[in-house]
Amino acid sequence: PAHTLAHTDNSPMMSSILNRIPVIAVNARALNRCSSAATTSRASSSSSAPVNTPGLKPSRRAFSIMTGGFFAAGGRSDIAVARQAAGANPEIAKVLVDPKFPDAFPFGEQEMQRYDESSDFLFYSQPRFVQHIDDDAIGALTKYYAEVFPESGREDTALLDVCSSWISHYPKDYKAGRISGLGMNEEELGRNPILSDYAVRDLNEDPTLPYEDNTFDVVTNAVSVDYLTKPLEMMKEVNRVLKPGGLAVMSFSNRCFPTKAVSIWTATGDLDHIWIVGAYFHFAGGFEPPAAQDISPKPGKTDPMYVVYARKKA
Repeated sequence: PAHTLAHTDNSPMMSSILNRIPVIAVNARALNRCSSAATTSRASSSSSAPVNTPGLKPSRRAFSIMTGGFFAAGGRSDIAVARQAAGANPEIAKVLVDPKFPDAFPFGEQEMQRYDESSDFLFYSQPRFVQHIDDDAIGALTKYYAEVFPESGREDTALLDVCSSWISHYPKDYKAGRISGLGMNEEELGRNPILSDYAVRDLNEDPTLPYEDNTFDVVTNAVSVDYLTKPLEMMKEVNRVLKPGGLAVMSFSNRCFPTKAVSIWTATGDLDHIWIVGAYFHFAGGFEPPAAQDISPKPGKTDPMYVVYARKKA
């Protein structure tokens, strides 16, 4: 399958990233990868293309060259762990056990460039009432939310869905005092039945969140972290608006709009994406150490689904 993890050594590709080759070339290669995968993968209800194809994904050893060390084996107990499906990849959780983050944020302007640098408001001007991952992956994310969200029905609970759309994948009958959404298309947000309020904002132009400090118990971001060009600024804002002890959950698959995803994402694979999002949490500051989980419902048969999460320090 197009999303099967590959363990071949592809150091030359990672070396090209480290040497900061022109990002357009990196993204052009990513476009070819997405096109190849899209033509060979099974039919899907999602509108975006798989990023990775076998043989092109950098290995754990190759990516460790960039991160300054090897991923360590081991385990940890975390406060947002849900039950895993049989066959889930155990390597996913290990990535952030001993991530060996460098002293400084390792991604610069070039790593955050995209093949299509036109205004995101133009790209998202037309509403897309489609699902970007398949039904099984959506079900897995909804199940995860049900297991880690605060108890439904509490008026003192507030949730925020960042990069939201016409569907948030929250449990169907989940109730809270406030469920806010922030996204790019007002028509999509207006059709989201679970939102109590919403705001339209391009976080790549203005990464601030229009909410007071210490407002939300949970902040979610579903299959959109790969499009953020200012992820550190945005994650600092997520920390600011979370209540002390509040939970932030970033979820993603291996599908994207390749022309709008940042180059460091399209040039790397699933294990690397875990480390990248973990780095966003780590360098934003104010979070407990991030952790990751593979919640893929039917590994090798459906879209994969991963979560990286952390709580705001109390």
